[in-house]
Amino acid sequence: MPPSYDVVFASSNRHKYSEARQILDSFGMTLGFFRCRLEELQSDSLVRIAAGKARDAFSRCNRPVIVEDDGLFIDSLGGFPGPYSSYVFETIGNRGILKLVGSKRSAKFVSVITYCDGTTLKSFNASVNGFISRRQSGSGWGYDPIFVGSDSETFARSKLKNESSHRYRALKKFSSWFLRM
Repeated sequence: MPPSYDVVFASSNRHKYSEARQILDSFGMTLGFFRCRLEELQSDSLVRIAAGKARDAFSRCNRPVIVEDDGLFIDSLGGFPGPYSSYVFETIGNRGILKLVGSKRSAKFVSVITYCDGTTLKSFNASVNGFISRRQSGSGWGYDPIFVGSDSETFARSKLKNESSHRYRALKKFSSWFLRM
């Protein structure tokens, strides 16, 4: 019996999967979940990291798969933490970032969605500009309580996050391409 989804999302992060599933559902796609810890290349390129993860995921589940890698790039910190965002979050967290950021608080979130089906490997990237708040606000995951997007709310408080985020924009590009295949 064929699977009841268009593609699987490979990740150890259930929050990312949940957001991706809701977003792709709004575009008429169904998304399965392949929970796994993927090998992560050490690179300063989100595209290279996501491509490596996608190849690894496909080799494990042997079905069309997408992975996401993302990063928070803070201008006053020279783009830090960027592709090292997960590690930085695990080590110093939002409080540490708030201590590091000075008066210049502009930042962007970047998302790379990479699709792999064993033959095709294709990446879709998008970003959203914003800034780092002065304090945490809202009960979200990751950097959501400190990143303020276009609606002047942190992503953790934003009712529009899943309609305007970096992940939404990258998944929209992916779904447009996938549904035309």
